[in-house]
Amino acid sequence: MSIFFDIIHTTHYRYAKPVMLGEHRVMFRPRGSHDLRVLATNMEVTPAPIDIRMVQDVYSNSVALVQPQSPAQELKVVSSFTVEHTGTRALDLPLNPDAVTYPFPYSDEERIALAAYLAPYYDDPTGELLAWARQFIRTDGPTGSTQLLIDMTQFIRKVMRYQARFDEGVQSPCETLRWGSGTCRDFATLMIEAIRQLGYAARFVTGYLYTPWLDAAEGAPLLGAGATHAWLQVYMPGAGWMPFDPTNNLIGGTDLIRVGVARHASGASPVSGSWHGFPGDHLGMFVDVQVKKRT
Repeated sequence: MSIFFDIIHTTHYRYAKPVMLGEHRVMFRPRGSHDLRVLATNMEVTPAPIDIRMVQDVYSNSVALVQPQSPAQELKVVSSFTVEHTGTRALDLPLNPDAVTYPFPYSDEERIALAAYLAPYYDDPTGELLAWARQFIRTDGPTGSTQLLIDMTQFIRKVMRYQARFDEGVQSPCETLRWGSGTCRDFATLMIEAIRQLGYAARFVTGYLYTPWLDAAEGAPLLGAGATHAWLQVYMPGAGWMPFDPTNNLIGGTDLIRVGVARHASGASPVSGSWHGFPGDHLGMFVDVQVKKRT
């Protein structure tokens, strides 16, 4: 059954005095496919832009290249979308027979296409990350290739502490293990790098999270609401790209609304760009994401 969502994503930069604004790269538009259809879009930029160009990046994400008028004391981007989501029944999708248990092979053609998602982004010189990942391999019998992913997703949600952080960038996987805490970006990065150590192909996903408790006072709040959210997709032969959200222990469903994918979080930033002025001119950034389900 289809579910319809209305999304408003606001990013607002403020400056103490007028500054020169360079081109900004905006990745807000949901990434459509067979399970997610974009029905309406709109973007308002303040100050009025000189130019907006829509392009697809190297990962086929939809990106707006915005050149605002300047000098200006603010840059505000408000994007709104209506999407239809039929959901991803990830755990109901059958795998190829030779991919049911771990370890499993990718075909030669798959390995060529998945090369960027198989190669670890971070070094693991002491083997700390690999040792952590190997705890999810059973020693008393065969390890289900999907069950390993389920167990790791649940472990991160249960054991690690979510801690909001508004600075750019992500922690390294070993930092997240050492501190036992992080953001959705950090948890997604940890799981991506851990399963890459085990031979899985995985990619970072940025997008929106529907939280029912914001529509009505019901249910437990999901972590990461009110801002963009991050999770991962794992490529499983026969099932394709399967979504896993270790921050909230979500696997598939309709609450995750993807926007962009990348090998690493740095390639999926919602907004990036430049401005010219003194460091003290920057007064801060405000981000607000509202995701409402139509009744």
